[in-house]
Amino acid sequence: MTPPDRSLDPFARLRGLTGARIGLGRCGQGLPTAAMLEFQLAHALARDAVHAPLDVAALQARLEGPSLPVRSQASDRADYLRHPDHGRRLTDESRARLSPAGADVALVIADGLSATAVEAHAPALAAALRRRLEGLSFAPVVVATQARVALGDEIGHALGTKVVVVLIGERPGLSAADNLSAYVTWAPRVGRADSERNCVSNIRDGGGLPIGLAAEKIAWIVRQAFGLKLTGVGLKERLDSLPGAAEMG
Repeated sequence: MTPPDRSLDPFARLRGLTGARIGLGRCGQGLPTAAMLEFQLAHALARDAVHAPLDVAALQARLEGPSLPVRSQASDRADYLRHPDHGRRLTDESRARLSPAGADVALVIADGLSATAVEAHAPALAAALRRRLEGLSFAPVVVATQARVALGDEIGHALGTKVVVVLIGERPGLSAADNLSAYVTWAPRVGRADSERNCVSNIRDGGGLPIGLAAEKIAWIVRQAFGLKLTGVGLKERLDSLPGAAEMG
């Protein structure tokens, strides 16, 4: 059987510009075998990313400076997925490990919904962020498991920092299972609303926001937060003022 002439495929050029599944074709009333297998692989990678445990010891070994492991009140992955609130508060044991550090910034690395993303990108992003925030002091990096974004509020408050930056694995999609997000919150404390944070998402080299540019954006937000004494809806990113803005189109 002669293979199809791909030069006649009107979607071929567009597929090179996006990770979206477009122009997949059909075989009878279903998808072609190759497209179906690619979809099943992406779905399996997304499921694995959600359920894979974070190797805390290996991650700590790749971080610069001291670090502390903590966990949320979610007893296991099933509890974490079924009861989001359990991932937003520390266990008593973990809270006891944290004490005011006299630092400006708390950096939290949290597994979130993709330990795959954290292991792939968080150490490099943390190092790049430290370099771009020279002059500010950092508390020991906190590595949090079974963690939601809001867990950073309690961590930052316990460490007594002015701002907390949470690097967390995003919910995997069928285009990528290793996207990282960063959430910046001024004056962290339990009960902060999502509207009081700034988010930088889709962080990953190769198909997402590159690590270096993400670090520039996060550092810009942090420095603006120190000037304005706030984050969230009151801190608007001005694209033309961000380093690397030309690269973002």
